[in-house]
Amino acid sequence: MTALAEPPTDRLTKLRTIGGIGAAMAVTPYLLIKIVWTFGLFVPTEEMGGADWRVINATTAFLAAVGITLALAFSRPWGESLPAWVVVLPVWVGTGLLVPMLLLAPVLGPAAMNRDQEAGSPDFWIYEQILVMISLVGIGVGLPLALAGYARARWPEALSGSIACPEPPGSTRQLQVALARLVAAGCALLGCVKLFWAAGGTFGLDTNRLGQRDLWWQLLSSSTAVWAFIGSWAILVLTAHRSARRFFPPMAAAWVASGMLFSYSVYNLLTLTDMQQPSPELPIAGAFARESGAVLGVMMGLTLLLVLHDRRRALRGPH
Repeated sequence: MTALAEPPTDRLTKLRTIGGIGAAMAVTPYLLIKIVWTFGLFVPTEEMGGADWRVINATTAFLAAVGITLALAFSRPWGESLPAWVVVLPVWVGTGLLVPMLLLAPVLGPAAMNRDQEAGSPDFWIYEQILVMISLVGIGVGLPLALAGYARARWPEALSGSIACPEPPGSTRQLQVALARLVAAGCALLGCVKLFWAAGGTFGLDTNRLGQRDLWWQLLSSSTAVWAFIGSWAILVLTAHRSARRFFPPMAAAWVASGMLFSYSVYNLLTLTDMQQPSPELPIAGAFARESGAVLGVMMGLTLLLVLHDRRRALRGPH
């Protein structure tokens, strides 16, 4: 006989509503700014008025609109009827982008503003960036709160109980363990490389572009290293299936780490265009860090899905 996780509490229900509505309100200024930039209005530089930047702004405006819709869906019962993939994929990418950014925002925000000022951006750009940072911090706080309440109502096994649980018939545990070990080894290597660069190491970097190792680059390198190590630990703990510790902390850590590795690898593709400051890494080293991060993020995410699938079957039974 299996026991289901306890139903959501009133406290989580309130946090779900407050977080969802708060996130939707917070991201609205970001959406409006991106719409304005899409039409080429109030852009800080002539370069950002080009067609390529307008496409980027239109895309991020669409993503912001999706974020608002999801935030509202998380805050209301009707959101529980949405197809799982409609919720999981954008939230995985979104939390991977926003949670690490939220932790770095007090330092990363001013660093970005200083870099743009040195590049000759006008003063009003600073005020626009402040609104963007407020929106990102707001959704970074509100969306996880709303998501926690939503997931507790829809997938209670993902937020409660211990890691140890019975193995259902046809368990994928052997595949989980093999994937987890491969991912953990890759994350450890990537984390060491990123940490080496952030600490001042120059192997793998272009000696002619060492001056581009500004605070922004160092913080993102350090953040990638930290989340790679966290993800390595979390996915190994989850696939061991023996621990009596709570399931939620390593699950959440693996979720954010996998999304972070994937989404920031995609973000770093902008360094290959004129829309982002060139990266100081040598081309082959930059490609290794970027592509391996994306692959490891996807592999970790797939391993986590296998863990959650088997856990759901074990706790809810064959039906």
